[in-house]
Amino acid sequence: MRALLLHPAAKPLVFVLCLLPLAWLVYGAATDNLGANPAEALIRSCGDWTLRFLCLTLAVTPLRIRTRTPQLARYRRMLGLFTFFYACVHLLSYAWLDMGWVAADIGRDILKRPFILVGFACWLLLLPLALTSFNRAVRWLGGRQWQTLHRLVYLIAGLALLHFFWMRAGKNDFAEVQVYALIIGALLLERLLRYFTPRPNLSAR
Repeated sequence: MRALLLHPAAKPLVFVLCLLPLAWLVYGAATDNLGANPAEALIRSCGDWTLRFLCLTLAVTPLRIRTRTPQLARYRRMLGLFTFFYACVHLLSYAWLDMGWVAADIGRDILKRPFILVGFACWLLLLPLALTSFNRAVRWLGGRQWQTLHRLVYLIAGLALLHFFWMRAGKNDFAEVQVYALIIGALLLERLLRYFTPRPNLSAR
């Protein structure tokens, strides 16, 4: 597995796999296979994939530590950027298909509907993480400041879950919400356990 993760073709393959959900949605839209309300299907599917990629991004570090596979860290940045990418497609699909690019209507809708306000806040918080995801930004900010900034991902995860919950509340459909809540809750708990677990004092050996 470690050799496969380091293979030169591994990253391009993961990149292509990450684009498949969008390709499938575009194909569905082009062939009129997105159901009775294709606009809603496109907007919500992009939102679902944003949440899935967010979970995958959060899972990289725990999996890397638990499986002792440091090679997984090579894919965390890519998954994080795809989280932002699908969030952008989700937002643009809403602005185009729901609101017709009318900025005043978009602004009023964001302020009027809490679940859209929370979703927009998630996008705003993802923006600085995406802009500082490159090595030059790490050097410019410094390692400690960069890590502090990127811990916003845990706040984003909570807000994304709230956005999803409020969106599904309108139809009283919480089955998927519970699944994502369990996944995100487990990932956050794992992070807290690692934070509060004393590290071995190597200097004392």
